[in-house]
Amino acid sequence: MTTLADSICEPCSKGAQPLSKADAQERLKSLPQWQIVDHDGIMKVLRCFKFRDFASALAFTQAVGDIAEQAGHHPVIVTEWGSVTVTWWTHAINGLHLNDFILAARTDEVAE
Repeated sequence: MTTLADSICEPCSKGAQPLSKADAQERLKSLPQWQIVDHDGIMKVLRCFKFRDFASALAFTQAVGDIAEQAGHHPVIVTEWGSVTVTWWTHAINGLHLNDFILAARTDEVAE
């Protein structure tokens, strides 16, 4: 059985429709530590990860950056002492796409 993290990110064209709020909530069920937030009318998925120090937070940030670069899909990453907040959404459609949930699942794998 393929997990969400093992799913393939499909290129998203500018004309694609973002997930509805109901569809996004359904996808979120497989990512219980993430939350959907609304920033200026754009739905995004966000999670804050905790670390024992800045070096660990920075290493995690780099690892998330690596998976983002591999996928060609880039989040907002805020790195602070002891925490990293990762926010995924699809800029091209100003909302959430399946790819955002796939990469959130991959982010969880990096954290494990």
